[in-house]
Amino acid sequence: MKVKVTLKKSLIAAKPNQKATAASLGLNKIGDFVIHEAGPVIDGKVKVLAHLVSVEQA
Repeated sequence: MKVKVTLKKSLIAAKPNQKATAASLGLNKIGDFVIHEAGPVIDGKVKVLAHLVSVEQA
């Protein structure tokens, strides 16, 4: 199963680990989205950024 992760809020005031997690997903600007294969690694990264991103099935 694939998931689409979209950055909905700014990273300006985010903690350094949240900025690094967003960069590792490939999210830089508001509105950027990436499609990844669902798995425990992606789930963990999304959990760190839960208040900044939206997730839906792709």
